[in-house]
Amino acid sequence: MAHIVILGAGTGGMPAAYELRATLGASHRITVVNAVEYFQFVPSNPWVAVGWRERKDTTLPIAPSLEKKGIAFIAQRVERIDAAGNALELANGERLAYDYLVITTGPKLAFDEVPGAGPVDGHTQSICTVDHAEKAWADYQAFLQDPGPAVIGAMPGASCFGPAYEFAFIFNKDLQRRKLRHKVPLTFVTSEPYIGHMGLGGVGDSKSLLESELRGFDIKWITNAKTTRVEAGKMFVTEMDEAGQPKKEHELPFKFSMMLPAFKGVDAVAAVEGLCNPRGFVLIDEYQRSKKYRNIFSAGVCVAIPPVEATPVPTGAPKTGYMIETMVSAIVHNIAAELAGKPEQATARATWNAICLADMGDTGAAFVALPQIPPRNVNWFKKGKWVHLAKVGFEKYFMYKMKHGTAEPIYEKHVLKALGIERLEKHTHP
Repeated sequence: MAHIVILGAGTGGMPAAYELRATLGASHRITVVNAVEYFQFVPSNPWVAVGWRERKDTTLPIAPSLEKKGIAFIAQRVERIDAAGNALELANGERLAYDYLVITTGPKLAFDEVPGAGPVDGHTQSICTVDHAEKAWADYQAFLQDPGPAVIGAMPGASCFGPAYEFAFIFNKDLQRRKLRHKVPLTFVTSEPYIGHMGLGGVGDSKSLLESELRGFDIKWITNAKTTRVEAGKMFVTEMDEAGQPKKEHELPFKFSMMLPAFKGVDAVAAVEGLCNPRGFVLIDEYQRSKKYRNIFSAGVCVAIPPVEATPVPTGAPKTGYMIETMVSAIVHNIAAELAGKPEQATARATWNAICLADMGDTGAAFVALPQIPPRNVNWFKKGKWVHLAKVGFEKYFMYKMKHGTAEPIYEKHVLKALGIERLEKHTHP
């Protein structure tokens, strides 16, 4: 009997546990290790930050759901990975041995790279975790009593731009509903070289469509923006030119700000010799396997993916839900093949396509980039109320799946169909 340990219980780790159990049956031991006791559906955090959702709507306790499927759960932070000794060292002093390790930790949030940024020791809010979203909601409620300028966006090195746009539009819509929008000058600040770049070099007509939406809602913007520091009520931004040289300095006053940070690998993972790149992201081959340790696999935001292109201010490439889902499926197939004594069949690869549903308050935008790295076979960006409804439906179904432990692939069965895409060819990275 093999012991498979999954490190991280987010949108990659929980589905990985369920899919492994469904594929392997009861013949192997599966344990999930996570720093906290609850699952959080991160895509709903923009709604939490304006009071459209509560914590109870987007979180659930992990242990009961996993235990129903015969999956063990340990709520402990990992202090160290002994990759050579095939074991995790936990914060409570326990040592957990494994035969296979699946790393799905998500990122470390690098607020420290911009002095004064972040919701804990800084002056900007975040929607990266449900705790951050709740703090943003508390700050927003105070802001509503005395509204003024607001700054929303993404800092240098950010790779997940969709939620920044989502929150800007949701923030705008909520203020409109409260009849307060006229009191809030709103600026979108982003490290992207142009609006709608998304870390993907643009998708379809994303540039003109998103610029049109921002203009329509009177949201100003600054692109090629290098946020250098934040003080209480003031953000300092250097706007760069196409050659990466300073073009203009901005001092932006604000009474509310939400800025997404750059990501890094979590400390315990980044510290393993030969496992990660300098940013702490796991280096994997085309089969989601560590390039150094053959019994370590990884999926999700914590894997190393090179930027789509060089930009004047650094931007990363996003890892969207569909990509993560296929990474998980590839890992499950490859581990199952090895356990069946057929290592030559451990050749499943993830589908490196970008598919995203972004809410905009009462409407939404969807983009599809197949494959993620240009040139593409499919490349479109569309807007409509159906996207908002699809995002709400996706949230409800994903939470149901996490609670009841179904291994059904959500994107393959539901999201692609909603987008009018019945089948995708399997694209792999170089």
